[in-house]
Amino acid sequence: MRKLRIMLLTVIFTASCLSTSFAATFPERPPHQKSKDDGNTVVMVEVDGDPEDIFSKIEREIPHSQLRKMYKTLYSGFSLQLKKSDLATLEGIAGITRVDPLREYTATLDESVPFIGGDHIRGKLDEKGQRLTGKGIKIAVIDTGIDYAHPDLKKNYKGGYDVIDQDGDPLETQKEQGLPTIHGTHVAGIIAANGKIKGVAPEAEIYAYRALGPGGKGTTEQVIEAIEKAVEDGVDIINLSLGNTVNGPDWPTSVALDKAVDEGIICVTSNGNSGPNMWTVGSPGTSVKAISVGASTPPLKVPYLTFESDDREIALHPMVGSRPWTFKRDYKIKEVGLGRVEEMEDVKNKLVLVKRGVIPFGEKAKIAQQAGAIGVIIYNNTPGEFMGSLETQIDIPVISISKEDGEWLKDKLDLKSKNYLRTIYRKEQDQIASFSSRGPVTHNWVVKPDVVAPGVSIESTIPNGYLGLNGTSMAAPHVAGLAALVKQAHPDWTPEEIKAAIMNSAKPIHDKEGKPYSPHEQGTGRIQVEKAVQAETLIYPGTVGFGKWTREQSRHQKEVELTIKNTSDKKRTYHVKPPFVVPDGVQWKVPFSIILGPGEETKVPITIDILPGVFQSGIHYGEFIVEGGREPVRVPFMFFIEEPNYPRLMAFSFEFGDEKGQYRYEMYLPGGAEEVGIALYDPDTFQFVTYLDVRENVDRGLLEVELEDVDLTEGIYKTLVYAKKEGKEDLIETMIYIGETTEKVTGHTILIK
Repeated sequence: MRKLRIMLLTVIFTASCLSTSFAATFPERPPHQKSKDDGNTVVMVEVDGDPEDIFSKIEREIPHSQLRKMYKTLYSGFSLQLKKSDLATLEGIAGITRVDPLREYTATLDESVPFIGGDHIRGKLDEKGQRLTGKGIKIAVIDTGIDYAHPDLKKNYKGGYDVIDQDGDPLETQKEQGLPTIHGTHVAGIIAANGKIKGVAPEAEIYAYRALGPGGKGTTEQVIEAIEKAVEDGVDIINLSLGNTVNGPDWPTSVALDKAVDEGIICVTSNGNSGPNMWTVGSPGTSVKAISVGASTPPLKVPYLTFESDDREIALHPMVGSRPWTFKRDYKIKEVGLGRVEEMEDVKNKLVLVKRGVIPFGEKAKIAQQAGAIGVIIYNNTPGEFMGSLETQIDIPVISISKEDGEWLKDKLDLKSKNYLRTIYRKEQDQIASFSSRGPVTHNWVVKPDVVAPGVSIESTIPNGYLGLNGTSMAAPHVAGLAALVKQAHPDWTPEEIKAAIMNSAKPIHDKEGKPYSPHEQGTGRIQVEKAVQAETLIYPGTVGFGKWTREQSRHQKEVELTIKNTSDKKRTYHVKPPFVVPDGVQWKVPFSIILGPGEETKVPITIDILPGVFQSGIHYGEFIVEGGREPVRVPFMFFIEEPNYPRLMAFSFEFGDEKGQYRYEMYLPGGAEEVGIALYDPDTFQFVTYLDVRENVDRGLLEVELEDVDLTEGIYKTLVYAKKEGKEDLIETMIYIGETTEKVTGHTILIK
């Protein structure tokens, strides 16, 4: 099968954000277009009943379908290859509850462990008189594999499985196998390194499951198979520092984690690296029962760039795989366009300013290094900041900055002749990383992340050495290690109780202006190891989502239940206090007091009585305070008035079909859409060309379409993908290629990374 992998530059924005060269109003849109669905595809099939019995029915009704993997432990179903034209038949077979396409997943201490209290807690003893080090706790690292021979990890490594190669050797991808990986080794070190550096739980047992292969890529079926293997192996905790961009609670990986928690396993996952906007959390970070983790900063000396005498300070973000930015004096800087070889003139011993696009980050850095540059600054080609990584390690620092900062700096360079750039360092801690994905979750409006943990400049193990990396991938294993300590201290606590201890004891943090971060940015706050281990009052869920109302609704009540458990050896009297400042249009009903003896628990009703019409449209949040324990416990809550302003579409991809003139595309619609479409424009003149496809009244979930007989001039098209629902229209701007081969797109933005 002929297949083109197109790496898309994807930006989500509203119609009002379009440049003047792209009118916010489209040309007249054509009627609904139909397309023939042929060609093979692989789907995840969830069933109600015995998967083998259901598959027997499929064999009879769709004889050309092929079973790929059967799942019985958590995800009741299987992955199946079949023709796309047979999907309707498949969905109509009795016993099938869901059909989802495969999605791709990517792998998303010295300062951080002491900062969260990890060093101090190792002096504490568990019920058996052992120090709290995670000893005896089995932790599954579902990732890119690990370097189990690393001197800091070899004592902790106890086994695992390689889902990619289907064998018992979960070693990181080696160079001869493809693009090598380091991610899983780094994650494992944060959890349980026990050598030159110490992880959060340095005596925990590590079980590695390689679900992401060369370049850190894997699919839904590989991730779910790894989760099932870990459950079957009897692990206590699963860490998944990976994810996709699908913000939906019912995606298969999220469902699998929920079921793993039901089996008694603590599941920890990264929230994603697509921040700082709302709604950027992706699966499996959308799992309701797992602990989803955002990234905050440990104590750092954070570098900022200033230009000569200007007051403006530019925040920079180190790229994975480059050396850290440690310049102490001023250096000359030169703007070099997109960073092509011919543009790298007179850059020796200078910093270079490069625009994102056309050339992969690693190639830009390599060209600059070979030309003698001492550092590379890559500025975004779309609004805002971005995170990036290099394909190979580079011996000079490579950092990214926002489009706005990059264009400001470029303008300054054009006006001045000396062009010196200065680095200043400011001490910071407990700031939410700009890349950290924000919640909440679409459809069920659950608050995510649950907590945040250090995820910036985290030094940990990599194959044959050590390296500092950024990401929520680095934050999640801090929580997995903490969960191991809590479980060692309280072996009888359930996953829900351990999650409560971690969330209830977190420290609320504030931005640089002193304003508290919202629940969908920080959950309940930054983790604190000692307080979590010593928690004597557990309250769950740790956050509450009250859903949404419309302004036309009359007075309405909604009740939720909080479980309060007294884990101390004393009788305690608890009081639930609603927000101190109560706006017009809302009343709270809470019990006057709750008395619990040692070890007792009870469910407490909390009722919101609201007049939606007096509230402004949008998000509203606050917190309850539960007093009576050693310390008060905060329980953040959230609700919406009117349909929330989530992106109406996400995760767009486009590729060749099986035959000449065939193309496939897919997009995820979190709430469905009244209309979706793909509009093509000339990339040079911005003149409208045609609509590639338009569809109406599309259900929520993943939309997959195969287009036939596409009759367009070969070339690259500027593309606007749009979706409309309830008066809001969102767009994804990208470039797609129509034609026979990829040879003619060399040097074009279709290969943006």
